[in-house]
Amino acid sequence: MSNFINTVSNEIKKCVPSIEAVYRDLHQHPELSRQEKRTSGVIADHLRQLGFDVTEHVGGYGVVGLMKNGEGATVMLRADMDALPMKEMSGVPYMSHVEVINSQEKVAPVAHTCGHDMHMSCLLGAATVMAQTRELWQGSLLLVFQPDEETGDGSKGMIQDGLIEKFPRPDVIFGQHVMPSRAGTVGWKKGQVLTAGDSWQVTFFGKGGHGGVPQQSIDPVVMAASAVVRLQSIVAREVSPQAHAVITIGEFHAGSAENIIPSQAYIRLNVRTTDEQVRDHVLAAIRRICIAEAQASHAPREPLFEEINSYPLTVNDDAVSEKVARAFIQHFGNNVFETPAQGASEDFSRYGRAWKTPYMYWFVGGSDQDTYDEAVAQGKQGQLPGPHSPFWAPAIQPTLRTGMETMLIAAGLWLDREQ
Repeated sequence: MSNFINTVSNEIKKCVPSIEAVYRDLHQHPELSRQEKRTSGVIADHLRQLGFDVTEHVGGYGVVGLMKNGEGATVMLRADMDALPMKEMSGVPYMSHVEVINSQEKVAPVAHTCGHDMHMSCLLGAATVMAQTRELWQGSLLLVFQPDEETGDGSKGMIQDGLIEKFPRPDVIFGQHVMPSRAGTVGWKKGQVLTAGDSWQVTFFGKGGHGGVPQQSIDPVVMAASAVVRLQSIVAREVSPQAHAVITIGEFHAGSAENIIPSQAYIRLNVRTTDEQVRDHVLAAIRRICIAEAQASHAPREPLFEEINSYPLTVNDDAVSEKVARAFIQHFGNNVFETPAQGASEDFSRYGRAWKTPYMYWFVGGSDQDTYDEAVAQGKQGQLPGPHSPFWAPAIQPTLRTGMETMLIAAGLWLDREQ
């Protein structure tokens, strides 16, 4: 088993204060998807100072750092960069107070309430250690700082912009996410670890008119309402009890006055699945039912289906996961646990799919240790804030150091000269 992580422990200790400062800076200056200009500049400058070959503006504000250090394997490490359009209420001294003008020309708050600032900082910390200990490893280190994860388009954009063609194919790909488990812990799983996520807008078309003469109209509200009810039968009657699927109708919009039958109505829905065949069936069934409801109402045209976002399944490679987990356990001991699959979705797996390369995605605990222990004692750990909560801000330590170490451990298994 590689002892790389213990060999570089002094370098980790040295760089932690400067990386903490980077984290606070990123947390205080969040940027929305497709707007990560300042963030990408901070990342690129840091990587250049470390000696990486840096390529900016890959798929938007994506940044790629490459360090070749002799013959050997190529390891890719990935972090996401974008923040969320929500107000932070964590109360930490470095809390975000950023506001921007959104697409509706309204003032909107922005915050790193998903932890992407921690992901970037952990990866920058790992990059710093690797750059300063080149005599201990050989091969190539490929760092991908990805924009636009919150819309599901970031990895797609980087791949479409030539990531696969311009950079060496990795032998293995790693990513991680901070979660509301106890800070200093690491959760891992082989096989399916995150769900596929698909969000659509479905617009129904009718014929508008007066509420007092409904026979002269074709009501799209009835179509949409009937579809909302019928869509729930997909999971109940078309998906095996041994499989998993969820259909959520999160928005329903129609009309402008109570006595006007509108000409259009639309719903926005989200689908979560854990199997590719189930996913294909559920999405096809949604189309079938919505079209049938429109036909039943004699609609003038079929519904319009528009994709809002799409996240593929994340399925960790078994052999890679077991190898990395053994190293995690050797280093972190009882702070490593096997996690159940999570209901969230990520676009990380597109890299492995595009390169046909094995990958692994794991979780780093971020809840303050004392707060977490107290919540456990009261049976309330499930109530602790986590990603996408306005109260979520990971405890900087030991979260940051743990996230740096996980990246270094995984990379070292393929790059350590002594292995």
